[in-house]
Amino acid sequence: MLRPKRVKVGITIFLRAGQQSIWENGIFQNCYFLAMLLRQSPIIEAAYLVNGGDGNPSDAKSFLEHSPVPVIDLDTAREKLDVVIELSAQLNPDWARSFHERGGRIIGMRVANDYVIDIERMMFGLPHGLLFSGTPYSAIWTLPAFEKTCAGYYEAGSRAPVKIMQHLWNPVLLERSLKVAKADSTFRYVPGRSCWRLAILEPNICMVKTAHIAMLIADLAYRQDPKCVDFLRVFNAMPLKEDAVFVGFARSLDLTLHGRATYEPRLPIYDILTVQADAVISHQWENAQNYLYYEALYGGYPLIHNSALIGGCGYRYDGFDCQDGALALRRAFSEHDLRLDDYRRSARDFLSSLDPELPANVEQYSAAIAAAFEGR
Repeated sequence: MLRPKRVKVGITIFLRAGQQSIWENGIFQNCYFLAMLLRQSPIIEAAYLVNGGDGNPSDAKSFLEHSPVPVIDLDTAREKLDVVIELSAQLNPDWARSFHERGGRIIGMRVANDYVIDIERMMFGLPHGLLFSGTPYSAIWTLPAFEKTCAGYYEAGSRAPVKIMQHLWNPVLLERSLKVAKADSTFRYVPGRSCWRLAILEPNICMVKTAHIAMLIADLAYRQDPKCVDFLRVFNAMPLKEDAVFVGFARSLDLTLHGRATYEPRLPIYDILTVQADAVISHQWENAQNYLYYEALYGGYPLIHNSALIGGCGYRYDGFDCQDGALALRRAFSEHDLRLDDYRRSARDFLSSLDPELPANVEQYSAAIAAAFEGR
């Protein structure tokens, strides 16, 4: 099938029954930013979100009322679209085959470390994640963060070529949420504190992003220089507090023993930074591109991290090296206020490279969509 001059493209989104928030996970933001980009593409006639869940648009009204594109159901998508990008909702393989048989193209977009997620779930009897279901993909897209662990896994399992795509982000969703929460005037690093309140914001639901190394980094820096740490708050930690092994781990820290650490529920980042914390300590394992990083950098907050994929921004330490992490935290504390203007400038330059409406990003995604019609 030759590619139409301009194509109609849909992005799958999983709307479940009950209220949903764009902040409950990162996948809705992925859908939003990709939809922003598709609107700019010269090869796209129209773009849509395709509901693959059991809910309806009213269940996610707070998100969808600002959606850059309309929402359609799967039946409409099968008759109307030329390309479906499977992102938030995984397609039923029977639906996918029928869509492919009428000439449609299906692209799987993978924005998590599915190899690790899948093996954890297989080994420990958890609900399944990604399924190799026989869906006829024209291509699989993923991010630079997952090329090492997942590219071969996707290619062999999905029987489709893998393309590494630019990660996308724009502050529009953060700014909108700040205005709704009346927090837009507070989401900005405030210099001048004599010691820092630290936050760890890892989700703690998969081993690629957990609080453990970050906690050790904070504690080691506190042991080396108690004057630089006022308090540590570990968020997304309520389920961990029910685990005796984690409780023992947390109680081994001087910060906990000295009453300078607490373990908190999940909160929006704008209810944490400035309000409860001055700096973020992060740790990831083969998951080096995160919206958390971008949001912290956008606010000018010191970000202590181990990512090689954020343009040299923040204060980077090596891998799992807690000594290097403590050094990075202490260096951030001594330098950040002095070089704040340069820090913000570097962050701004990097974040602009992620913009869904940046011509280079629109061109890359447009070319990848066009390639789906080649040789099939």
